[in-house]
Amino acid sequence: MVNYSRIIAMNTDVTDLDATVSIVQSLAVSRQGSYICLSNVHMCMEVLDSLNFRSMVNGADMVVPDGRPIFWAQKLLGASEATQVRGQEIMYTLCKISGEKRLNIGLYGGSSDIVLEKVVKALKKSCPGIRLSYVYAPPFRALTVDEDKSVVRTINDAEVNILFVGLGCPKQERWMAAHKGRLSCVMIGVGAAFDFIAGSKRQAPLWMQKLGLEWLFRLLSEPRRLWKRYLKQNPRFIYHFACQWLFGKKYL
Repeated sequence: MVNYSRIIAMNTDVTDLDATVSIVQSLAVSRQGSYICLSNVHMCMEVLDSLNFRSMVNGADMVVPDGRPIFWAQKLLGASEATQVRGQEIMYTLCKISGEKRLNIGLYGGSSDIVLEKVVKALKKSCPGIRLSYVYAPPFRALTVDEDKSVVRTINDAEVNILFVGLGCPKQERWMAAHKGRLSCVMIGVGAAFDFIAGSKRQAPLWMQKLGLEWLFRLLSEPRRLWKRYLKQNPRFIYHFACQWLFGKKYL
């Protein structure tokens, strides 16, 4: 049985890589349609700010502690067994075992067709035997009703078991929630993982990741795009979590 921590207004699973991969496999073979969110500070604040988005994230089949501060928050709230479970580790592990477990992998998202081609090439190199049955980089606009129906039909026809969705938060979570009842696979929102795998964005050094400074590395790499997010969300997260941890403040 999986334990939960409520961090401000966001439910998060206390889990590890093996348990997460096992749950994903079970959801994948059930063919009932499900989705998993990989949580970080940005998502936590989006959940606080929007009741609609809160219902989407808290209604997911799993909310995994992908960000280092989320894992630390779980520890501070008493989950001594909590571990950080990075989205890329989940993705690589599932891709590596997809051949053996006969699980079809799909990729939906990415900043361009070129990036997605690089992702496919990198995954095939690092995960020999990967069962990749669907790849699509959608345009930077809302799909028409007919286009969306075509996407759903193609994913289901490809018998995708695990669909990695790389649209960024909160877009990918909204997309997964809207498609849960229409797709017969488990969807996992992996954010910028496609760009990291393709090499179009640099990852923080391991020491920065362990210190919870990955956000700083990304800010220095993309200051124009990310400065508003981190300037606004990081201090707010610290304040609201401190209120929860020190004073037991409830966020319903």
